[in-house]
Amino acid sequence: MAAFDPEVELTHPADYRLMMSTFVTLFWRSGVLNRSVDQLVALGYDVVHVDAMAWTAEQDLHRDIAAALNFPSYYGHNLPALNDCLGDVGSMEYGTSPAATGLALVLSGYDKFFAIEPYVAHSLLDIFARQARHAALIGNRMMCLVQTDDPQIAFAPVGAVPVEWNQTEWLTSSRRPG
Repeated sequence: MAAFDPEVELTHPADYRLMMSTFVTLFWRSGVLNRSVDQLVALGYDVVHVDAMAWTAEQDLHRDIAAALNFPSYYGHNLPALNDCLGDVGSMEYGTSPAATGLALVLSGYDKFFAIEPYVAHSLLDIFARQARHAALIGNRMMCLVQTDDPQIAFAPVGAVPVEWNQTEWLTSSRRPG
């Protein structure tokens, strides 16, 4: 995949806007997330949805991520193995089609898991961000869209880059009910 077109100034497509500051983006309103997903699908992205709402332990994360991204049977179900396999996903060995524009991993209900396993929840986002940056360096695109029901949630930086709110919900006032 070629880099984004530098001639496109203020009309960058949704994928560029989502990845210009971070490879991991937060969403509170489902409508905002759904519009972003629709735009990514229209741009040719493989979108993989994983529901994190019912995760109560690290094993749940590994089981569902491995199934969703078609990890090999030898996957070790631990954070170092997750790092290795997400690196392979970034190289387009599995988890997404090489014909796709890129991969968008959508994690829904992530605040529930973060409340139970904050270290592991942060580690997943950190690993994903680092591997997405590596993928970008070799011409592949990966991003993670994280849906949360907590409009005040905040994460420490991942991949040495902060986790940021999407452009529509960036202001705290835009994340108030009603």
